[in-house]
Amino acid sequence: MSKVSPPFPEPGSVVPDFDMAANGGRTVSLGGLHGHPFVLYFYPKANTSGCTKEACEFEAALSDLQGEGVSVIGVSRDGMPALDKFAADHGLTFPLASDSDGRVTEAYGVWVEKSMYGRRYMGIERATFLVDATGHLVQAWRKVKVTNHVAAVRKAIATMRLQAGTDGGA
Repeated sequence: MSKVSPPFPEPGSVVPDFDMAANGGRTVSLGGLHGHPFVLYFYPKANTSGCTKEACEFEAALSDLQGEGVSVIGVSRDGMPALDKFAADHGLTFPLASDSDGRVTEAYGVWVEKSMYGRRYMGIERATFLVDATGHLVQAWRKVKVTNHVAAVRKAIATMRLQAGTDGGA
């Protein structure tokens, strides 16, 4: 087993860099998102029930999020064929990135030891990170429960927008 990822920085910290292949022949990178706020969410495995529900809820909110200027990127360690199938099966239009070498999941502190039925293993902790236009962490959700999660993210985006309007930030 690999070591458990270090804890992620506090809100206000610069987020770790990333550059990953994504479904549909796309790539996603921190540099490519500079100047635009985004949601980076990590999920354990494509086409599983919880991950499908979460992805479909982000897809349902995507038009409103994009209207706010916010991009959404889903990240797992799945290979590209699984991500392309996941997107096609569920009509997902936002990028699903493949962290096949594990660098990003480890940098974001979501590669953790898990336990199921007494068996210990390493896996992705479901987590979401809201990042402002300058690449700083606004809010992190760890050990995410899918139900009502996208609504909580949308509320945080509204708060971020309000603060940016009043303090000249992001």
